[in-house]
Amino acid sequence: MLDNVAMSRVPPVTVPPAGLRPAGGAVTRFLRTPFTRRSWAEFGYATAALPLGIAGFVFVVASLYVGVLLAITFFGLPLIAASSYGARGLGAVNRGAARRLLGLRVAAPARFVPKPGFLGWIQSGLRDAVAWRARAYLLLKLPTGILSFCTAVTFRLGSLIYIFSPLLWKVDPSSCTEGHGQVHPCGAINYGSFYFDTWPKILLLTAQGLVLWWLAPWIVRAVLQLDQLLIRGLLGPVSLSERVQDLEETRAHAVDDAAARLRRIERDLHDGTQAQLVALAMKLGMAKEKLGTAGQDLDIDRARELIDTAHLSAKEAITELRDLARGIHPPVLDTGLEPALATLAARSTVPVELVVDLPQRPSPAIETIAYYCAAELLTNVAKHSHARHATLEAVHVEGLLRVRVTDDGTGGARADRDDGHASGLAGLADRLRTVDGQLTISSPRGGPTVVTAELPSHA
Repeated sequence: MLDNVAMSRVPPVTVPPAGLRPAGGAVTRFLRTPFTRRSWAEFGYATAALPLGIAGFVFVVASLYVGVLLAITFFGLPLIAASSYGARGLGAVNRGAARRLLGLRVAAPARFVPKPGFLGWIQSGLRDAVAWRARAYLLLKLPTGILSFCTAVTFRLGSLIYIFSPLLWKVDPSSCTEGHGQVHPCGAINYGSFYFDTWPKILLLTAQGLVLWWLAPWIVRAVLQLDQLLIRGLLGPVSLSERVQDLEETRAHAVDDAAARLRRIERDLHDGTQAQLVALAMKLGMAKEKLGTAGQDLDIDRARELIDTAHLSAKEAITELRDLARGIHPPVLDTGLEPALATLAARSTVPVELVVDLPQRPSPAIETIAYYCAAELLTNVAKHSHARHATLEAVHVEGLLRVRVTDDGTGGARADRDDGHASGLAGLADRLRTVDGQLTISSPRGGPTVVTAELPSHA
């Protein structure tokens, strides 16, 4: 009853249509884009892609070439097997650079476990699928690195040359000779026979540079999508054995999480509710003695005091039991996931835009996990992101329930583990994996942060 009353007091959450969102925020974000940490991090990754691509390409070609040449001797096959370590290492370097600069989170593949003996080690190295996929990535990294480097340098640095072309033209108005011996100042830049030799033309060149400057981050970001696809496809875990290992780890995490929850509930019951009930029984027993002693003067005031204290203890015990029950299953979910998410959005200290599209209700277990994911993500936004606005989405997509939280904060969200224990985003990832779901995080430095939880609609 009290929970229903509390629900009725929650103000409704209004979702503005996409077409009615204020345009000022989008314009401001567009103008700020070239100066954000994310755009500079992507520029740094694009420029570093060329040396990384050259290093990886040279390593793969040289190691395979020398290994094949020496295959007729004893050293060829061991050399190729040993180069698997280098391929894995360079793949890890590229994966780490994408994680730090692009916010791309790709799980590391299974570690190399060779068979016993020297011949077993050679055989394992030659058959290491992870290393061969890494070699394929390193070979493809060179053309993609050249493309990324040229795009970043051309648009970022080239636009600066255009922007400062008036200064260049003023300092060094180079002389150009056309046909018939005509000589005139043509400036530092020309398009074929078209010379920027007057101030109106120079200002037109500056305007072109400004346009390129603001378009450059988006163009670089689009070009880097190809490299990110290669990283996901070639540097992450994809084999059946790695899938089995992942499921085994998921089961172990689920068992540990369930055991930890049971210990917490047992501790809360023992230290809290049980102690309250014991004190309640003792106070009622003392009141009974005061009221039930025949032939003696009754201490009505003392008995009333004991009964009042027992009544207060009973209410505190009921409150603790309600909190424990709410931790097991939130009562707000009794009316469905959509009103539960509306309550979370209304209670958030950061303004939250709610988008819900659930044509059918998920199973209770999925609803509970989705609710706790949304609650944890909104809590992280309020505590760590320094965001001014957030969006909470819960939509049904091809048999999946997708819960996504986006904020305009400072970014840098991570799902690491400390001391082998999951907490925060890592705990959410473990909880999702128990129902074969996954957590995807995109949070470059400077933001925005987008955390997506995908889980089946029915457990």
